[in-house]
Amino acid sequence: MMITRRFGLMAAALAIAAALAPWTASAETTAPVPPVIDFALGPVDAKVKITEYASFTCPHCGDFHANVFKPLKTDYIDTGKVRFEHREVYFDRYGLWAAMMARCGGEMRYFGIIDILYATQREWAASEDPNVVVENLKKIGRTAGMDGGALDTCMTDLTKAEALVAHFEANMKADAIEGTPTLIINGTKHSNMSYADLRAIIDAELAK
Repeated sequence: MMITRRFGLMAAALAIAAALAPWTASAETTAPVPPVIDFALGPVDAKVKITEYASFTCPHCGDFHANVFKPLKTDYIDTGKVRFEHREVYFDRYGLWAAMMARCGGEMRYFGIIDILYATQREWAASEDPNVVVENLKKIGRTAGMDGGALDTCMTDLTKAEALVAHFEANMKADAIEGTPTLIINGTKHSNMSYADLRAIIDAELAK
């Protein structure tokens, strides 16, 4: 998915965060927001490091997750050859809400939750009614073991929403990201690709 609009840092944060209001009567943060981190799999000292920029509402990202990420995890991440970091891109409020729900489960649940988000993307994000989408996301959160109170707290945290958007914008600008999915492999940027092509790049890096 190509990125065709520009994001003003605080304006975008406030606009997307404010969109959380239609389905909640109160959206307050009672504790300081910790620094935003991007979750990762695989050993920190792996010879190959891959960063994926992806949106939970991007169909190409869903296809990548199903057809490329899954074998990548089996062949390279689980075997300790690759460190994989997932960086969220927010095209819309649905994608931001999905990220807030996924992050609510913490690092241990995050990748299991995003598996569900990508696999069921056409279902949970299909409605034009934001209330329906929120309920769909909460169902996914409950499936992952979170309770309703925790989900409400996470998904109505406006300060966290602003922090996520600011973090996203800083990353996008630093790496000059123009579309999703985009991969950065050992510092070199690549567009979407097949698993065969990705394997060739990884194997070449491992052979160095």
